[in-house]
Amino acid sequence: MRKQIYCLLSFLWISCLSVSAADRWAINSAGGITWQVDERVPHEDHIEMSGLRVSTVLRYRVDANGAFMLNRSMVWPMLRTIPNNTHASLMRRFAWNVTDMVEVNGQSLLNEKVKEVTLNGTMVVQSEYTLPRKEKLGLTRILFPSVSNPAFCEKYILRNIGESAISVEIPSSRSVVETDAAKGVDGSYKLVSTINGQVARQLQPGEELTFSATFAGYKKDERELSFDIDRELQARQDLIAGFWDNLVLDTPDPVINTMFAFAKIRGAESIYDTKGGLMHGPGGESYYAAIWANDQAEYINPFFPYLGYEVGNRSALCSYEHFARFMNPEYKPLPSSIIAEGIDVWAGAGDRGDAAMVAYGASRYALSKGDKAEAEKLWPLIEWCLEYCRRNLNESGVVASDADELENRFPAGKANLCTSSLYYDALISAGYLGKDLGKPVAAYARQATALKKNIDRYFGGVVEGFDTYKYYEGNDVLRSWICIPLTVGIQDRKDATIQALFSPRLWTENGLLTQAGSETFWDRSTLYALRGVYACGETEKATDYLRFYSSQRLLGEHVPYAIEAWPEGNQRHLSAESGLYCRIITEGMFGIRPTGLNSFVFTPRLPQEWDHMNLRKICAFNQVFDIEVKRLGDQLQVAVIADGKTISNRKIKEGENIRIKF
Repeated sequence: MRKQIYCLLSFLWISCLSVSAADRWAINSAGGITWQVDERVPHEDHIEMSGLRVSTVLRYRVDANGAFMLNRSMVWPMLRTIPNNTHASLMRRFAWNVTDMVEVNGQSLLNEKVKEVTLNGTMVVQSEYTLPRKEKLGLTRILFPSVSNPAFCEKYILRNIGESAISVEIPSSRSVVETDAAKGVDGSYKLVSTINGQVARQLQPGEELTFSATFAGYKKDERELSFDIDRELQARQDLIAGFWDNLVLDTPDPVINTMFAFAKIRGAESIYDTKGGLMHGPGGESYYAAIWANDQAEYINPFFPYLGYEVGNRSALCSYEHFARFMNPEYKPLPSSIIAEGIDVWAGAGDRGDAAMVAYGASRYALSKGDKAEAEKLWPLIEWCLEYCRRNLNESGVVASDADELENRFPAGKANLCTSSLYYDALISAGYLGKDLGKPVAAYARQATALKKNIDRYFGGVVEGFDTYKYYEGNDVLRSWICIPLTVGIQDRKDATIQALFSPRLWTENGLLTQAGSETFWDRSTLYALRGVYACGETEKATDYLRFYSSQRLLGEHVPYAIEAWPEGNQRHLSAESGLYCRIITEGMFGIRPTGLNSFVFTPRLPQEWDHMNLRKICAFNQVFDIEVKRLGDQLQVAVIADGKTISNRKIKEGENIRIKF
């Protein structure tokens, strides 16, 4: 009876998915999102933006009077502090309102009215000031991190939009902070804030002038840089264009298309040029110049080959090479994270199933990348991780571990569903990869078959009326991670699992609760669940919830990316979660599963109300290719096109897969 009630409530929830509060943001014609400021103020939010040598969390607000307020939380990942631990990036907050320095007609600028805010990989703020005697001034702020320098950049454009000339004075300004040498790994650091573009002139109606501000951080022996703001802005715009011009999603749903485009930005921008090589970092004012077995090895790295972003691919290889340093003949656990630019480790939660995470990610990455030499380099690490997992099978034949990726925030028992599921997928991937590399892999197939049965015997069971999975032995409360078998091809309990995931016990307006009855949600399990629901053919349900989730994250009150969690971290824009969003599309909606260095199988899941969906400029398997899907009655017309040549063009039934070998 309880299960039937939950199912009824779930149906009512689905019916209400499109009935939500009016979105604050709207998609604009250039592919970004814009907030047309109306009476719904005050409003505040935060967004993270990153470059190779800096990251910045912008806390911004439009107050009740319509004025813009900004606090820049600056992070310099390679300016290390003492103790040099996970959180030892130099961080400072700058609330300096640059426009307070501007004089207009001998007076400070007052009475700002923000008209709109646009996000497009930069933040663009359009404001107006009404002055005496029908004088009017327009102000555009363009805020963004430098792509390659340790600075946050701000371009300001003042326009006379009134009817008479205005006298404008822009100062030059330079503020320097030298940090306490005793607190820096490399001694004192120099933080330099500047205003550039000093001028005093009459601005005629229709004329404009520009000036800029930068916030930079240096080691004591580093040369201070002189910034060309237009060159810095062009570099940022070129970077975003590169993300948006590759792996292009084209569906009839503009919200999903745009959320995917934004997810590519956040997923790929958070890479830091450390002394340990290019290291992708989660961010969130906490996690930089370091890598994790889950965020990097498992979540984001398998996505990078599809995007074709060379910096991303190099960071993925770098992370696996770091983990490979810790292989050992005694088969002691890998560290959970490698921190401080690669010179130290963190393993405070014990073994979280980290070897399974690394094996899963490294094997999928190597297959998707399609580079045989690189795959040969990664094979010993994959092999070691699989053997580690085999040696840690318990008496029931599933993998034992001390914790899971939530690091004891919620119970995970002595063996958890995530670790064994990841190990299962890694065995399958290693079989494909090893075959292409000429390695003996028959044992992996046997082990995978046995493990799949053991997963069902050990974890399968009725929880809160649903014949799904116990997350660990003795677990009697629904957990969001029951979704993970669906993402690795284990569908034995898919119907009840999907019902449980979308029941009111787990699903909320913010996605999945980590545990039924709690108030905690982590986006990562929601993102895995949506991928898994697509993968097992529940296309309509997956699309309904994906559309709702995407609208919340892209156009709602906290935008424009997937988030880490709540209440922990205040919904930080951690980077790898955006990679997981992208994988809903590549591995879920399009159903791509690598089967070799130059081959894959895919099962497109076209929603009934869509007439087409295309994924263009996919950069995986050492190719650049498109997948085009069109609806033809009760069939799908599916084409794969590479270098202008049609590799495959078939009519298939819903749920049928297609094998491609280049």
